[in-house]
Amino acid sequence: MTQGALAGLRVLDLTWVLAGPYASMVLCDLGAEVVKVERPPDGDVARTTGPFVNNESAYFQSINRGKRSIAIDLRSERGKALFLDLTERADVVMENFTPGAMERLGLGYEVLSQRNPRLIYAATSGFGQTGPQREKPALDVVVQGMGGVMSITGYPDGPPARVGTSVGDISAGLYTAIGILAALREREMSGAGQLVDISMLDCQIAILENAVVRYFATGEEPQRLGTRHPSATPFQAFPTSDGWLVLALAWGVDNQWALLCSALDRVDLIDDPRFDTSFKRTQNHAALEPELFEAMRKRPTAEWVALFEGYGMAVGPLNTVGEAVTQEQIEAREMIAEVQHPSVGTLQMAASPLRLSRTPGQVRGAGPLYGAHTKDVLREWLGLGDDAVEELAGAGVVETAGGPDIEQYLRA
Repeated sequence: MTQGALAGLRVLDLTWVLAGPYASMVLCDLGAEVVKVERPPDGDVARTTGPFVNNESAYFQSINRGKRSIAIDLRSERGKALFLDLTERADVVMENFTPGAMERLGLGYEVLSQRNPRLIYAATSGFGQTGPQREKPALDVVVQGMGGVMSITGYPDGPPARVGTSVGDISAGLYTAIGILAALREREMSGAGQLVDISMLDCQIAILENAVVRYFATGEEPQRLGTRHPSATPFQAFPTSDGWLVLALAWGVDNQWALLCSALDRVDLIDDPRFDTSFKRTQNHAALEPELFEAMRKRPTAEWVALFEGYGMAVGPLNTVGEAVTQEQIEAREMIAEVQHPSVGTLQMAASPLRLSRTPGQVRGAGPLYGAHTKDVLREWLGLGDDAVEELAGAGVVETAGGPDIEQYLRA
């Protein structure tokens, strides 16, 4: 295990479920010490999200790997004081509560920044810290809907569809990590921390990229196109005799259309005036698609992929998740990580895609048991001895073990 690019960075992570934990996972994979601050008695609600292996949430493990867990009751005055002491020794505090929640606890950005002027405080929320909807709660599907993403996902003759992965949460998590890294870089020059305010809805607008530009440029609402691209054709999934493949002709490569038509034994389409440019093919897609579908169905996926790759085309099979994670390329890039968990044993999960030549992103261990590191963190960060921690535990200020009863949760 190599030392990460963020080694020495201390992060107090109050985030829960997905957007915030995904952001802190990125920092952890890069070597930051991420201390997950969990609320007694059950901790992060993601611990009760299936699937479960030996009563441990595999979902929780996938986005909390390598972190440490402490349990502090921030509703108690002693718990707040303890947390404030920890923030003085932290570089970053992260939370993804509804705006105003930390202020009501007396632990908002203004309070924490007075204790530690160098602190980076990252707040991820559904709608941001400002605006008329700032206090409105949101989950992934809500911001996908409100942000316009669902309106352009799916097929023209079907209803709107949620993107198959949680792009509402994950895009916000990635932007949160970027914001934190930018603030840390600026702190090297100014010496001062700052607030990073990330809105899930904002991030959905940001990732719409050409859809937003097309709307303002044309005044027309972008529509659902299935697997197609709005301005390039062919650029979609095609049925084969035994499955599907995905093919995209490159922009600016004039001979690819002719090569494709020849490979499909449809040379008559090469100079068809309806299809002789990408723009025309897009405009006349309804007439072209059935012709391409019929031709593609004549051979299996593997044969087409090999043929088109020989022509230098961008092509690949349309894989299931199981097929995707067992590809030779994924194995060569070591994109599936194995970690050892004390009660689960071996867990497999997606690895970090961050390939730095000296300090790459790495999965640095399994996700923590609830409260497993309370004693260690309070000793290392604050110098508290075991007796002091036991007294805090006896008073209900901290917990050193426990977590949700998954069997009881599943029976409920």
